[in-house]
Amino acid sequence: MKILTVNAGSSSLKFNCIELPSEKELISGYFEKIGMNGSFYNIKINGEKIKKEADLVNHNNAVRYLKEELLGNNIVSSLEEIDGVGHRLVHGGDQFKDSVLLTEEVIKECEKFNDLAPLHNPAMLSCIQAFQSEMPNTPMVGVFDTSFHQTIPEVNYLYSVPYEWYKNYGIRKYGFHGTSHKYITKTMQEKLGKQEINIINCHIGSGGSICCIKDGKSLDTTMGFSPNAGLMMGTRSGDIDYSIVPFYMNKTSKTITEVDAILNKESGLLGISGNYSDHRDIETGMEQGEQKCILANDMYIDRIVDYIAKYYVKLNGQVDALVFTAGLGENAREFREAIVEKLQCLDIFIDKEENNKIASYLEKQEGLISSSESKVPVYVIPTNEELMIALDTYNIIG
Repeated sequence: MKILTVNAGSSSLKFNCIELPSEKELISGYFEKIGMNGSFYNIKINGEKIKKEADLVNHNNAVRYLKEELLGNNIVSSLEEIDGVGHRLVHGGDQFKDSVLLTEEVIKECEKFNDLAPLHNPAMLSCIQAFQSEMPNTPMVGVFDTSFHQTIPEVNYLYSVPYEWYKNYGIRKYGFHGTSHKYITKTMQEKLGKQEINIINCHIGSGGSICCIKDGKSLDTTMGFSPNAGLMMGTRSGDIDYSIVPFYMNKTSKTITEVDAILNKESGLLGISGNYSDHRDIETGMEQGEQKCILANDMYIDRIVDYIAKYYVKLNGQVDALVFTAGLGENAREFREAIVEKLQCLDIFIDKEENNKIASYLEKQEGLISSSESKVPVYVIPTNEELMIALDTYNIIG
Protein backbone atom coordinates (compact mmCIF):
# COMPACT_ATOMS: atom_id res chain seq x y z
CA MET A 1 0.00 0.00 0.00
CA LYS A 2 1.04 3.58 -0.65
CA ILE A 3 0.07 5.85 2.22
CA LEU A 4 0.29 9.65 2.12
CA THR A 5 0.82 11.41 5.46
CA VAL A 6 -0.11 15.07 5.85
CA ASN A 7 0.80 17.51 8.60
CA ALA A 8 -0.73 20.93 7.92
CA GLY A 9 -0.07 24.10 9.89
CA SER A 10 -1.64 27.52 9.54
CA SER A 11 0.88 28.43 6.80
CA SER A 12 2.60 25.14 6.06
CA LEU A 13 2.04 21.60 4.81
CA LYS A 14 4.42 18.69 5.35
CA PHE A 15 3.89 15.39 3.56
CA ASN A 16 5.42 11.94 3.12
CA CYS A 17 4.48 9.08 0.85
CA ILE A 18 5.36 5.77 2.49
CA GLU A 19 5.06 2.27 1.09
CA LEU A 20 3.76 -0.27 3.60
CA PRO A 21 4.38 -2.75 5.03
CA SER A 22 7.99 -2.26 3.84
CA GLU A 23 8.04 1.21 5.50
CA LYS A 24 9.94 2.65 2.52
CA GLU A 25 9.72 6.44 2.11
CA LEU A 26 9.09 7.23 -1.55
CA ILE A 27 9.00 11.04 -1.42
CA SER A 28 8.58 13.79 1.16
CA GLY A 29 8.08 17.54 1.03
CA TYR A 30 7.44 20.69 2.99
CA PHE A 31 5.38 23.65 1.74
CA GLU A 32 6.12 26.90 3.57
CA LYS A 33 4.67 30.43 3.79
CA ILE A 34 1.27 29.38 2.43
CA GLY A 35 -0.85 32.52 1.95
CA MET A 36 2.22 34.74 2.35
CA ASN A 37 4.76 36.42 0.09
CA GLY A 38 7.80 34.38 -0.85
CA SER A 39 6.10 31.00 -0.58
CA PHE A 40 8.06 27.92 -1.64
CA TYR A 41 8.44 24.21 -1.04
CA ASN A 42 11.13 21.54 -0.72
CA ILE A 43 10.95 18.04 -2.13
CA LYS A 44 13.17 15.16 -1.03
CA ILE A 45 13.43 12.12 -3.27
CA ASN A 46 16.16 9.50 -3.64
CA GLY A 47 18.17 11.34 -0.98
CA GLU A 48 18.17 14.59 -2.99
CA LYS A 49 16.53 17.74 -1.65
CA ILE A 50 15.14 20.22 -4.19
CA LYS A 51 13.78 23.70 -3.45
CA LYS A 52 11.09 25.17 -5.70
CA GLU A 53 9.40 28.56 -5.76
CA ALA A 54 5.60 28.45 -5.86
CA ASP A 55 2.66 30.81 -5.54
CA LEU A 56 0.89 29.19 -2.60
CA VAL A 57 -2.24 31.27 -2.13
CA ASN A 58 -3.87 28.65 0.09
CA HIS A 59 -3.65 24.98 1.06
CA ASN A 60 -5.58 23.98 -2.09
CA ASN A 61 -2.68 25.31 -4.17
CA ALA A 62 -0.22 23.33 -2.08
CA VAL A 63 -2.25 20.15 -2.61
CA ARG A 64 -2.21 20.69 -6.38
CA TYR A 65 1.59 21.14 -6.39
CA LEU A 66 1.86 18.01 -4.24
CA LYS A 67 -0.23 16.14 -6.80
CA GLU A 68 2.08 17.32 -9.61
CA GLU A 69 5.15 16.13 -7.68
CA LEU A 70 3.66 12.67 -7.07
CA LEU A 71 2.82 12.28 -10.75
CA GLY A 72 5.90 14.04 -12.14
CA ASN A 73 8.31 11.93 -10.09
CA ASN A 74 6.51 8.72 -11.07
CA ILE A 75 5.58 7.92 -7.48
CA VAL A 76 2.13 7.09 -8.84
CA SER A 77 0.64 7.14 -12.33
CA SER A 78 -2.63 8.46 -10.90
CA LEU A 79 -3.87 9.52 -7.48
CA GLU A 80 -6.02 6.38 -7.42
CA GLU A 81 -2.83 4.50 -6.53
CA ILE A 82 -2.71 6.24 -3.15
CA ASP A 83 -4.46 3.79 -0.84
CA GLY A 84 -5.01 6.18 2.05
CA VAL A 85 -4.19 9.61 3.46
CA GLY A 86 -3.34 10.09 7.12
CA HIS A 87 -3.88 13.59 8.49
CA ARG A 88 -2.26 14.80 11.70
CA LEU A 89 -4.78 16.69 13.81
CA VAL A 90 -3.51 18.61 16.83
CA HIS A 91 -6.64 18.34 18.93
CA GLY A 92 -9.28 15.70 19.40
CA GLY A 93 -10.35 16.86 22.85
CA ASP A 94 -11.46 13.93 24.96
CA GLN A 95 -13.68 12.70 22.15
CA PHE A 96 -11.13 10.71 20.14
CA LYS A 97 -9.14 8.11 22.02
CA ASP A 98 -7.50 6.72 18.89
CA SER A 99 -7.02 7.45 15.20
CA VAL A 100 -10.24 7.32 13.21
CA LEU A 101 -11.60 7.19 9.66
CA LEU A 102 -12.54 10.74 8.65
CA THR A 103 -16.24 10.59 7.84
CA GLU A 104 -18.42 13.66 7.46
CA GLU A 105 -19.67 13.16 11.02
CA VAL A 106 -16.14 12.90 12.43
CA ILE A 107 -15.07 16.08 10.66
CA LYS A 108 -18.03 17.93 12.17
CA GLU A 109 -16.95 16.70 15.61
CA CYS A 110 -13.41 17.93 14.93
CA GLU A 111 -14.71 21.42 14.19
CA LYS A 112 -15.88 21.62 17.81
CA PHE A 113 -12.22 21.70 18.92
CA ASN A 114 -11.23 24.71 16.81
CA ASP A 115 -11.29 27.00 19.84
CA LEU A 116 -8.89 24.63 21.65
CA ALA A 117 -6.36 24.81 18.79
CA PRO A 118 -7.28 27.96 16.83
CA LEU A 119 -3.99 28.21 14.93
CA HIS A 120 -3.89 24.59 13.80
CA ASN A 121 -7.23 22.78 13.68
CA PRO A 122 -8.98 25.08 11.15
CA ALA A 123 -5.99 24.89 8.78
CA MET A 124 -5.88 21.12 9.09
CA LEU A 125 -9.60 20.76 8.43
CA SER A 126 -9.26 23.04 5.39
CA CYS A 127 -6.43 20.83 4.17
CA ILE A 128 -8.57 17.70 4.60
CA GLN A 129 -11.24 19.28 2.42
CA ALA A 130 -8.64 20.09 -0.25
CA PHE A 131 -7.46 16.47 -0.33
CA GLN A 132 -11.02 15.17 -0.40
CA SER A 133 -11.66 17.39 -3.43
CA GLU A 134 -8.63 16.01 -5.29
CA MET A 135 -9.02 12.41 -4.06
CA PRO A 136 -12.74 11.83 -3.44
CA ASN A 137 -12.48 8.01 -3.48
CA THR A 138 -9.47 7.71 -1.18
CA PRO A 139 -10.07 6.88 2.50
CA MET A 140 -8.69 9.45 4.91
CA VAL A 141 -7.73 8.95 8.54
CA GLY A 142 -7.37 11.49 11.36
CA VAL A 143 -4.43 10.91 13.72
CA PHE A 144 -4.74 13.09 16.82
CA ASP A 145 -1.84 14.47 18.86
CA THR A 146 -4.02 14.15 21.95
CA SER A 147 -5.27 10.56 21.51
CA PHE A 148 -2.33 8.75 23.10
CA HIS A 149 -2.85 10.72 26.31
CA GLN A 150 -6.52 9.78 26.72
CA THR A 151 -5.43 6.99 29.07
CA ILE A 152 -4.23 9.58 31.62
CA PRO A 153 -6.41 9.15 34.76
CA GLU A 154 -8.62 11.92 36.10
CA VAL A 155 -6.33 12.50 39.09
CA ASN A 156 -3.59 13.52 36.64
CA TYR A 157 -5.53 15.36 33.93
CA LEU A 158 -7.71 17.60 36.11
CA TYR A 159 -6.56 21.04 37.29
CA SER A 160 -7.34 22.17 40.84
CA VAL A 161 -9.89 24.74 39.64
CA PRO A 162 -13.68 24.59 39.99
CA TYR A 163 -14.81 21.25 38.56
CA GLU A 164 -17.38 23.08 36.43
CA TRP A 165 -14.52 24.51 34.36
CA TYR A 166 -13.88 21.00 33.12
CA LYS A 167 -17.53 19.97 32.74
CA ASN A 168 -18.65 23.19 31.03
CA TYR A 169 -15.58 24.24 29.04
CA GLY A 170 -13.38 21.18 28.72
CA ILE A 171 -10.55 22.73 30.74
CA ARG A 172 -8.16 19.87 31.54
CA LYS A 173 -4.75 18.49 30.63
CA TYR A 174 -4.84 17.07 27.10
CA GLY A 175 -1.16 16.56 26.35
CA PHE A 176 0.49 16.75 22.94
CA HIS A 177 3.29 15.11 20.93
CA GLY A 178 1.13 12.00 21.31
CA THR A 179 2.06 10.56 17.91
CA SER A 180 5.75 10.72 18.81
CA HIS A 181 5.23 9.24 22.28
CA LYS A 182 3.11 6.47 20.74
CA TYR A 183 5.82 5.68 18.17
CA ILE A 184 8.54 5.49 20.81
CA THR A 185 6.34 3.27 22.98
CA LYS A 186 5.77 0.89 20.05
CA THR A 187 9.49 0.87 19.22
CA MET A 188 10.51 0.17 22.81
CA GLN A 189 7.90 -2.58 23.15
CA GLU A 190 9.54 -4.31 20.20
CA LYS A 191 13.06 -3.64 21.50
CA LEU A 192 12.33 -4.86 25.05
CA GLY A 193 10.17 -7.75 23.89
CA LYS A 194 7.09 -6.98 25.98
CA GLN A 195 3.92 -4.90 25.71
CA GLU A 196 3.40 -3.62 29.27
CA ILE A 197 6.49 -1.44 29.50
CA ASN A 198 7.19 1.39 31.91
CA ILE A 199 9.25 4.13 30.26
CA ILE A 200 9.94 7.84 30.59
CA ASN A 201 10.11 9.35 27.11
CA CYS A 202 11.77 12.73 26.62
CA HIS A 203 10.66 14.34 23.34
CA ILE A 204 13.00 17.32 23.29
CA GLY A 205 13.03 19.58 20.23
CA SER A 206 12.08 23.21 19.67
CA GLY A 207 8.98 22.11 21.55
CA GLY A 208 9.45 19.64 24.36
CA SER A 209 7.40 17.24 26.42
CA ILE A 210 8.09 14.27 28.66
CA CYS A 211 5.66 11.38 28.94
CA CYS A 212 5.32 8.93 31.82
CA ILE A 213 4.25 5.63 30.26
CA LYS A 214 2.99 2.81 32.48
CA ASP A 215 2.10 -0.61 31.09
CA GLY A 216 2.45 0.79 27.58
CA LYS A 217 -0.04 3.62 28.17
CA SER A 218 0.29 7.32 28.92
CA LEU A 219 -0.03 7.90 32.67
CA ASP A 220 1.00 11.56 32.69
CA THR A 221 2.71 14.14 30.49
CA THR A 222 4.17 17.61 30.83
CA MET A 223 2.12 19.52 28.26
CA GLY A 224 -1.36 20.40 29.45
CA PHE A 225 -4.42 22.30 28.24
CA SER A 226 -2.09 23.81 25.66
CA PRO A 227 1.43 22.98 24.42
CA ASN A 228 2.73 25.92 26.49
CA ALA A 229 2.93 23.92 29.70
CA GLY A 230 5.52 21.83 31.45
CA LEU A 231 9.07 22.30 30.19
CA MET A 232 10.57 25.57 29.03
CA MET A 233 11.16 25.26 25.28
CA GLY A 234 12.65 27.18 22.37
CA THR A 235 10.23 30.10 22.61
CA ARG A 236 7.60 28.84 25.10
CA SER A 237 7.74 29.61 28.80
CA GLY A 238 6.41 26.31 30.08
CA ASP A 239 5.03 26.32 33.63
CA ILE A 240 4.88 29.71 35.36
CA ASP A 241 2.96 31.21 38.30
CA TYR A 242 -0.35 32.38 36.78
CA SER A 243 -0.26 35.55 38.94
CA ILE A 244 2.59 36.83 36.77
CA VAL A 245 0.14 37.47 33.93
CA PRO A 246 -2.18 40.07 35.56
CA PHE A 247 0.80 41.59 37.41
CA TYR A 248 2.72 42.10 34.16
CA MET A 249 -0.39 43.40 32.38
CA ASN A 250 -0.95 46.01 35.06
CA LYS A 251 2.68 47.11 34.89
CA THR A 252 2.86 47.35 31.09
CA SER A 253 -0.75 47.85 29.89
CA LYS A 254 -0.27 44.85 27.61
CA THR A 255 -3.38 43.00 26.48
CA ILE A 256 -3.96 39.34 27.25
CA THR A 257 -3.37 38.58 23.54
CA GLU A 258 0.01 40.33 23.66
CA VAL A 259 1.05 38.52 26.83
CA ASP A 260 -0.04 35.19 25.38
CA ALA A 261 2.11 35.85 22.32
CA ILE A 262 5.11 36.70 24.53
CA LEU A 263 4.73 33.50 26.57
CA ASN A 264 4.48 31.39 23.40
CA LYS A 265 6.87 33.14 21.02
CA GLU A 266 9.33 35.23 23.04
CA SER A 267 10.03 33.15 26.13
CA GLY A 268 11.90 29.92 26.90
CA LEU A 269 15.47 29.74 25.59
CA LEU A 270 14.86 32.88 23.54
CA GLY A 271 13.54 34.85 26.50
CA ILE A 272 16.41 33.94 28.82
CA SER A 273 19.28 34.15 26.30
CA GLY A 274 17.87 37.28 24.68
CA ASN A 275 18.90 36.08 21.22
CA TYR A 276 18.49 32.38 20.52
CA SER A 277 15.62 29.91 20.41
CA ASP A 278 17.65 27.15 18.73
CA HIS A 279 19.73 25.13 21.18
CA ARG A 280 22.53 24.86 18.63
CA ASP A 281 22.93 28.64 18.86
CA ILE A 282 22.76 28.38 22.65
CA GLU A 283 25.64 25.88 22.53
CA THR A 284 27.69 28.27 20.38
CA GLY A 285 26.97 31.08 22.82
CA MET A 286 28.05 28.88 25.72
CA GLU A 287 31.35 28.12 23.99
CA GLN A 288 31.89 31.88 23.64
CA GLY A 289 31.19 32.42 27.32
CA GLU A 290 27.78 34.10 26.99
CA GLN A 291 26.37 33.87 30.52
CA LYS A 292 22.73 34.11 29.49
CA CYS A 293 23.19 31.15 27.15
CA ILE A 294 24.76 29.15 29.98
CA LEU A 295 21.84 30.13 32.24
CA ALA A 296 19.22 29.20 29.62
CA ASN A 297 20.84 25.80 29.10
CA ASP A 298 21.08 25.15 32.86
CA MET A 299 17.43 26.09 33.36
CA TYR A 300 16.31 23.78 30.56
CA ILE A 301 18.29 20.86 31.97
CA ASP A 302 16.92 21.55 35.46
CA ARG A 303 13.29 21.46 34.25
CA ILE A 304 13.84 18.21 32.39
CA VAL A 305 15.52 16.55 35.41
CA ASP A 306 12.63 17.69 37.64
CA TYR A 307 10.07 15.88 35.51
CA ILE A 308 12.16 12.75 35.00
CA ALA A 309 12.51 12.49 38.80
CA LYS A 310 8.78 13.07 39.28
CA TYR A 311 7.85 10.36 36.78
CA TYR A 312 10.43 7.97 38.23
CA VAL A 313 8.53 8.22 41.50
CA LYS A 314 5.14 7.84 39.75
CA LEU A 315 6.42 4.56 38.33
CA ASN A 316 7.61 3.47 41.81
CA GLY A 317 11.14 3.24 40.47
CA GLN A 318 10.08 0.40 38.15
CA VAL A 319 11.36 1.98 34.95
CA ASP A 320 12.24 -0.21 31.98
CA ALA A 321 13.92 2.62 30.08
CA LEU A 322 14.58 6.34 29.91
CA VAL A 323 14.44 7.49 26.27
CA PHE A 324 15.65 10.64 24.50
CA THR A 325 14.09 11.52 21.15
CA ALA A 326 13.34 14.42 18.73
CA GLY A 327 15.86 16.95 17.40
CA LEU A 328 17.64 17.93 20.60
CA GLY A 329 17.18 14.58 22.32
CA GLU A 330 18.62 12.71 19.35
CA ASN A 331 21.57 15.00 18.61
CA ALA A 332 22.72 17.10 21.59
CA ARG A 333 25.22 14.70 23.17
CA GLU A 334 26.57 17.05 25.86
CA PHE A 335 22.99 18.03 26.72
CA ARG A 336 21.97 14.39 27.25
CA GLU A 337 25.08 13.77 29.33
CA ALA A 338 24.37 16.75 31.59
CA ILE A 339 20.81 15.51 32.23
CA VAL A 340 21.79 11.92 33.03
CA GLU A 341 24.62 13.03 35.31
CA LYS A 342 22.03 14.81 37.48
CA LEU A 343 20.17 11.49 37.87
CA GLN A 344 22.98 9.61 39.58
CA CYS A 345 21.12 9.62 42.91
CA LEU A 346 18.56 7.39 41.14
CA ASP A 347 21.39 5.03 40.15
CA ILE A 348 21.13 6.12 36.52
CA PHE A 349 24.54 6.46 34.87
CA ILE A 350 25.73 7.38 31.40
CA ASP A 351 28.38 5.73 29.26
CA LYS A 352 30.06 8.84 27.85
CA GLU A 353 31.77 6.99 25.03
CA GLU A 354 28.54 5.37 23.79
CA ASN A 355 26.63 8.63 24.20
CA ASN A 356 29.16 10.50 22.04
CA LYS A 357 28.69 8.02 19.20
CA ILE A 358 25.03 8.89 18.64
CA ALA A 359 23.71 11.81 16.57
CA SER A 360 21.81 12.02 13.28
CA TYR A 361 24.87 13.28 11.41
CA LEU A 362 26.97 10.37 12.69
CA GLU A 363 26.91 6.77 11.52
CA LYS A 364 25.15 5.62 14.68
CA GLN A 365 21.76 7.29 15.21
CA GLU A 366 20.25 5.22 18.01
CA GLY A 367 21.28 2.95 20.82
CA LEU A 368 21.95 2.39 24.51
CA ILE A 369 23.90 5.21 26.19
CA SER A 370 23.78 4.10 29.84
CA SER A 371 26.64 2.31 31.57
CA SER A 372 26.48 -1.31 32.73
CA GLU A 373 26.01 -0.19 36.35
CA SER A 374 22.94 1.94 35.55
CA LYS A 375 19.75 0.72 37.23
CA VAL A 376 17.70 2.13 34.32
CA PRO A 377 18.75 1.63 30.68
CA VAL A 378 18.97 4.94 28.81
CA TYR A 379 18.30 4.96 25.06
CA VAL A 380 18.41 7.40 22.17
CA ILE A 381 15.67 6.48 19.68
CA PRO A 382 14.83 8.67 16.64
CA THR A 383 11.14 9.46 16.49
CA ASN A 384 9.13 9.03 13.30
CA GLU A 385 5.73 10.66 13.56
CA GLU A 386 5.12 10.33 9.81
CA LEU A 387 5.59 6.56 9.95
CA MET A 388 3.28 6.34 12.98
CA ILE A 389 0.60 8.28 11.07
CA ALA A 390 1.09 5.97 8.07
CA LEU A 391 0.88 2.82 10.23
CA ASP A 392 -2.32 4.01 11.92
CA THR A 393 -3.81 4.81 8.51
CA TYR A 394 -2.71 1.43 7.13
CA ASN A 395 -4.26 -0.44 10.05
CA ILE A 396 -7.57 1.42 9.86
CA ILE A 397 -8.13 1.21 6.11
CA GLY A 398 -6.77 -2.36 6.04
